[in-house]
Amino acid sequence: MIAYDLSPLFLSLKVATVSTTLVFFTSLILARFMSRHEFFGKSAIDAFILLPLVLPPTVIGFGLIVLFGMNGPFGILLEDIFGIQIVFSWIGAAIASFVVSLPLMYQSVMAAFEKVDPRWENVARTMGVSEWHIFRTITFPLAWSGILAGLILSFARGIGEFGATLMIAGYIPGVTETIPLAIYFAYEAGEMEKAVFWVIVISSVGVTAITWVNYWRKKNTNRIGRE
Repeated sequence: MIAYDLSPLFLSLKVATVSTTLVFFTSLILARFMSRHEFFGKSAIDAFILLPLVLPPTVIGFGLIVLFGMNGPFGILLEDIFGIQIVFSWIGAAIASFVVSLPLMYQSVMAAFEKVDPRWENVARTMGVSEWHIFRTITFPLAWSGILAGLILSFARGIGEFGATLMIAGYIPGVTETIPLAIYFAYEAGEMEKAVFWVIVISSVGVTAITWVNYWRKKNTNRIGRE
């Protein structure tokens, strides 16, 4: 049995965990605000958030390089103030995963919040309950199944990100080599057994994610049917 370096797996899990955490809080804030407010330009903002769904990964990667590269505004700021380099680092891979995963999580959370009957929240407001307490005890629990589905899909998407990651993080074994990059460069080097191994690993992650999403959707549908 061939022993493979498992660093791409650990790095992919690290990148996906960091990006999913950021996606989780960002989506909660954005979706909560967008689902409860109507204002001029809302459709444009919504389209901008969902834009990565339709853009080629190379375009996303190029945009990240412009923003976080050595001469980019955020790249210069992070380097000068915090000494953090985004390009050719795992942080760049995490940012790329964040950008491509955000629309999936945002859509799921938006749909979940819109299904929450605002009358429950209004009743709590008439009793003098704070907005944070309303969100924590009413909105969030009622929307949890949709939020969880978005989390799982976002995590799987973060692990599978390739194009934008390659552009901003590059391919540095042991540093930025995620599973998709390991598959691509193993194939390029003619190491088919290694490529197949990582394909099986990442496919297993994808199947597990989809299975969990289907399970929670079915469970939630059955619960609503009983009610």
